[in-house]
Amino acid sequence: MRNGHTRIGVVAPATRIEPVIAEKITILAQSLYPNLTPEIRFHPQCFFSSGHFAGDDDARAHAFIEMANDETLDAIWFARGGYGSCRMAARAIEGLTDAARTKVFLGYSDTGALLAGLYARGFERIAHGPMPSDLAREGGNEAVRRALAFLVDGDPESLEATISSSTRTAAFNITILGNILGTPLEPDLSGHVLMLEEVSEYIYAIDRSLFHITSTPSIRRVAGIRMGRCSAVPANDPDFGQNEEDVAKHWCQVSGIPYLGRADIGHDVDNKIVPFGRLRTK
Repeated sequence: MRNGHTRIGVVAPATRIEPVIAEKITILAQSLYPNLTPEIRFHPQCFFSSGHFAGDDDARAHAFIEMANDETLDAIWFARGGYGSCRMAARAIEGLTDAARTKVFLGYSDTGALLAGLYARGFERIAHGPMPSDLAREGGNEAVRRALAFLVDGDPESLEATISSSTRTAAFNITILGNILGTPLEPDLSGHVLMLEEVSEYIYAIDRSLFHITSTPSIRRVAGIRMGRCSAVPANDPDFGQNEEDVAKHWCQVSGIPYLGRADIGHDVDNKIVPFGRLRTK
């Protein structure tokens, strides 16, 4: 933040957003901060299209590096999840300078691969939370308002309720965390309260993923697990007979990891913000 003015760069490490989202975000920011509107710069790459992706791997990596290394920006806000962050994360992080270490990085879902890789390399201002694409959800204005309140003001009301300066935390989509374990993107989560959420997966798939996650030796060093919301769960035939909290409790008991209860995170407009590590003041 410079002279009370926050400058936020938006990039899309996975899938694209439509230009109308950028326009609506700008209008919303102006309405929320009429006296000193934060500057939100959407990199042109956010609107690129290369098959599934917001531009090819090189384009997405270069856009991220350009924005993260820009000394005039205070934060990097990931535009959308989907899939693709893991394809460019390692090379993109290699290209970062010390200027990138001063920034806040905010996103969730597929962009958890980048958040994890940054955290693994000592970046301290990482957070799981709403993205511009959430504006397309019903009630999405509230999610975006929460993200801006965090990025602009460090608003404590935007945080998941159990966050405190005395506890280290991290949050991931279940599938994304399972996929990065054992890779160079995996951070050391020893002593962290690990919060997990999921969307559009069968309960048996969540169960399978939690078996893998809680069986991993590095994850068994966490302080405990909190289960966020698992939404849009497909119906199973026959019914699995357990919900996401049931399977989380089961695998925590099997692995010896403390189960700490629910977390107020998920693929929805109520998704609260979880800083990685200990809570920092802005």
